[in-house]
Amino acid sequence: MERVTEQAIFSSTTFREEREADWARLEELLGRAERGSVRRLSDDDLRELPILYRSALSALSVARATSLDMALVAYLEGLCTRAYFFVYGVRTSFGQRVASFFNNDWPTSVRRIWRETLIAFALMMAGTIAAYLLVSSDPNWFNSIIPGSLAGERGPEASTAALRATLYDDGGRNGLGVFATYLFTHNSQVSIFAFALGFAFGVPTALLMVYNGAILGAFTALFVERGLGFELGGWLLIHGSTELFAIILAGAAGLHIGTKIVFPGMDTRLDAARRAGRTAATAMIGVIVMLMFAGLLEGFGRQLITDDWTRYAIAAGMFVTWCAYFYIPRMANGER
Repeated sequence: MERVTEQAIFSSTTFREEREADWARLEELLGRAERGSVRRLSDDDLRELPILYRSALSALSVARATSLDMALVAYLEGLCTRAYFFVYGVRTSFGQRVASFFNNDWPTSVRRIWRETLIAFALMMAGTIAAYLLVSSDPNWFNSIIPGSLAGERGPEASTAALRATLYDDGGRNGLGVFATYLFTHNSQVSIFAFALGFAFGVPTALLMVYNGAILGAFTALFVERGLGFELGGWLLIHGSTELFAIILAGAAGLHIGTKIVFPGMDTRLDAARRAGRTAATAMIGVIVMLMFAGLLEGFGRQLITDDWTRYAIAAGMFVTWCAYFYIPRMANGER
């Protein structure tokens, strides 16, 4: 028994001594690279790194197969793991990753869900038109669609002068300022839920799109009936062209997941959901950015800009900008 133990110790010691210089060299190169000095590595160093990595990997295989001491095996596992991430890993800075997200990842993910984007838009428009027709035919539908705590005095019983005042003389404290705050919070929640509930075969996502459109339709019908439709459009779209676009994209992300689960194609449902989830999650990160930007437009643009045509011009400019950002690269790159 003692002879077997001595032989194992001798084998482990000899094994280490024969290769320790290469391991130390690999550690030294990795240490320099990990300290942010990759550019200081010479061409010879860079050529040497993969050779040393493969040598260490071979040594690890031998150490495991011959049951050498566990401390040596653990050391080699750590060394090989560090070398693997350097040799095969993606080495980019945080700034480069952010730039890659905005330049490529986000617009690419949005282009991949263009069908679901059209479906989400159609669902929201269906809800808007249905609610608009209902409230136009019977104003009592307004209180059934818009929560009473939100409507306050801005229901069918409000005077035209009072409704007009909320569009231009709000001060951010009452009137439509309350509605704007609610609408932004509500739309943010709808966006998150529309994405998160996509795994339920997309059904909750579709219902959320319809309901969100219904709120807009009911509110629009109230103002149109008082001859304030044009004025409301400018007030709403100055930030809504970004905010509503974001909601539609969030709905599209949820629908993308749901449809892939229902129709996985040649993949299993789990694989299809995982693949769709990566695309949808990337698009959803961008949706959060859009909602933040819409919040700035709502908070400043609506308060500082009261001219209707200027509001519409900003709304149109933002919509064209988003469309160009998302879809012009698709045509330029020849994507299908």
